[in-house]
Amino acid sequence: MTSSVPRLVIAAPSSGSGKTTVATGLMAAFAARGLAVSPHKVGPDYIDPGYHALASGRVGRNLDAYLCGPELVAPLFLHGARGCDIAVVEGVMGMFDGAAGEGELASTAHVAKLLRAPVVLVVDASSQSRSVAALVHGFASWDPEVRVGGVILNKVASDRHEALLREALESAGVPVFGVLRRVAQVDTPSRHLGLVPVAERRGAAVDAVAAMAEQVRAGCDLDGLVSLARGAGALSCAAWDAAEVLASSPPPPLPVPSPGAAAPSTPPGGSALRPTSALEGPRPQTPDGLVVAVAGGPAFTFSYAEHSELLAAAGAEVVPFDPLRDEQLPDGTAGLVIGGGFPEVYAAELSANEPLRKAVSALAETGAPVAAECAGLLYLCRELDGQPMCGVLDASARMEERLTLGYRDAVAVSDSSLAVAGTRMRGHEFHRTVVEPEAGDAAAWGVRVPRRRLEGFVQRGVHASYLHTHWASVPGVARRFVERCRTS
Repeated sequence: MTSSVPRLVIAAPSSGSGKTTVATGLMAAFAARGLAVSPHKVGPDYIDPGYHALASGRVGRNLDAYLCGPELVAPLFLHGARGCDIAVVEGVMGMFDGAAGEGELASTAHVAKLLRAPVVLVVDASSQSRSVAALVHGFASWDPEVRVGGVILNKVASDRHEALLREALESAGVPVFGVLRRVAQVDTPSRHLGLVPVAERRGAAVDAVAAMAEQVRAGCDLDGLVSLARGAGALSCAAWDAAEVLASSPPPPLPVPSPGAAAPSTPPGGSALRPTSALEGPRPQTPDGLVVAVAGGPAFTFSYAEHSELLAAAGAEVVPFDPLRDEQLPDGTAGLVIGGGFPEVYAAELSANEPLRKAVSALAETGAPVAAECAGLLYLCRELDGQPMCGVLDASARMEERLTLGYRDAVAVSDSSLAVAGTRMRGHEFHRTVVEPEAGDAAAWGVRVPRRRLEGFVQRGVHASYLHTHWASVPGVARRFVERCRTS
């Protein structure tokens, strides 16, 4: 099977060059022309895809060659791009910056090669003129397998400045597809973990995306960019499909011991991207109406769309709820997923919703499966910055100045509702909080880098950890979770 969805990768020499403005503006500008636009983001970032979704009207999806493995990048892209006229992929950091110590892995350049997609380089031209040609030439020639199809010049001061830049790039043989003037920043405020998510800004986010779209529409050659996108190479793989992935898994494991059983603290041999077969099993025949509640709303905005798709394919009815507003879990809740977000920003409001905190605690007491990542971990603690939380975990959480950030290679050290001990997964940490103690009597993960440690909590049906994981890399996680919902 081959596919040739028109597509562009928006890259830059470094962070802060204007990738998000250009990528989001292009998505909105193409959508305004009546094109069905598929939005994507390289790397683990959860916030930019929210703006992408607002711009395109479709779910923003991540393409992460570290979390999911290079082999899943193109299938996941095609899954997201089904039925679309064009796809726009926003890069991460500088074009060749990827997972630390892993060469090109998970870089924008790596993903562009996996997608056989042309790259548009967004260059901050505010402090240069003729030197721009040397910069672009270096990026265009560094890796011959990466096709830099042209540039968009950002923060250009004047007509004279534009003329100098165009002249230099003409001599370098690199097309200019757009020029964006040096103007007041589009209203996309940031805080301790990056941009403020769309769910927290509502009308202001709509206005910001509209401003990006107008800036790009006025300054870019949209027809030329569509033509460049149509020159992307064909992809000879099938689109990822949650139901097919679960159906093709090996047989189920033997009965699982009670949570908390110890396992080796070092990962077993084999690929870091492939789980042990014990995690896998056939798609369970769950009863109609088995509900898995998924936290959302302004406090819990971090999630990958594929997680809910896998849960649904495994037989669950996925029902969202907002811990800031809803005082009870959805009717019939048999399992709970609480992803990432900003509970530290909403600690007082989350604490004030005592009925829901008690409902979460009561569900956990029954042994029902609860999967919590980062923000979810904080919410399950006894307190967060002095505010009472759910009290499921005998741990305290607080904000701190130090940023914890990076990919992690982890091994499950306790059997849980997500994985059997010994299962290897890759994750990502991104927070300015600390939980004390760092791990429970039965830890969730053993992590080697940046230091060897045990991390997270496994108790009864609860699996709580700082690590963000992408279940598409180990789809049996979702099946195992739903099976536990059915039997707990």
